[in-house]
Amino acid sequence: MSPPHICNIKTYLCWTVCTFLLLSHFIVHAAEKNGFELDGALIPPGEIFHGGPSKDGIPSIDKPVFVKPADADYLEDDDAVLGIVISGQARAYPLKILNWHEIVNDEIDNQPFVITYCPLCGSGVAFDRRLNGETLSFGVSGLLYNSDVLLYDRESESLWSQLMNKAVTGEHKGASLTMLPIQHTTWSDWKRVQPETKVLSDKTGYWRNYNKSPYRSYNKSTHLYFPISIKASKQYHPKENVLGIDINGLFKAYPFIELNKHGKQRFNDRVGDTVVTIHWNRQSQSGSITLEDGIQIPVIQSYWFAWYAFHPDTLLFTSKP
Repeated sequence: MSPPHICNIKTYLCWTVCTFLLLSHFIVHAAEKNGFELDGALIPPGEIFHGGPSKDGIPSIDKPVFVKPADADYLEDDDAVLGIVISGQARAYPLKILNWHEIVNDEIDNQPFVITYCPLCGSGVAFDRRLNGETLSFGVSGLLYNSDVLLYDRESESLWSQLMNKAVTGEHKGASLTMLPIQHTTWSDWKRVQPETKVLSDKTGYWRNYNKSPYRSYNKSTHLYFPISIKASKQYHPKENVLGIDINGLFKAYPFIELNKHGKQRFNDRVGDTVVTIHWNRQSQSGSITLEDGIQIPVIQSYWFAWYAFHPDTLLFTSKP
């Protein structure tokens, strides 16, 4: 907006007032998006994007219903699921449902946890919902950072970055949740390994066409819907799936294309001073990682671009010696 020629004092004063009000509007609203205060955020507010839906426009599932495998006629064997085992009880969460809800607040044997899935990053992560003696309940904020979903807890309205595993605004800013091991695999593979599993029902209380993915062509395209702070190298397709781990602050990614070339179902690798064992299933294109004592550790499966955006200093497994 350019100032008028100063020959009419009333016009000039009017321009000054309008400019002040306009700038004030942007200053006030730059610190708030989709109803969330961004003052003092741990990530640049200018890199937080409105994904389209309003707060809770993508509804979390807060009262999940589960069925036995024999009753899951809405699933095909090659459908992708996130699987978790707590206190010996196995549950599966189909991605065809998570595509539309992104969050399931759940509990097994008085252990509250949340299943989170970001379709834009291909990332499924489970967290213990307990923090400092309080059990949190999570919803979808409608905001994104590095194309990744920002969750929010309903108790404090703090925003949480899924792939940073950190609250980036609000009362809990800087806090992290305990990540839980999950398996990103096919329904047939999960049933084989966990025959007593239960699976999230498609009777969610919401009308959605769970057989239709709103991201049908996205995972094959090189195109991203939203800007990211750091672009990954072109060494891999941006939507190449990777298994990513954090070992004492050292990050390492295992691209599926490299695991397929490597050809081993089980092998040891070293991350810093820690020896880990990679378990790879070429048929189901799924993997897990354990420590030397056999304990499974949390692994993040995500697209290459997303892992790199959050961990540009990542180590990288290659099939070449």
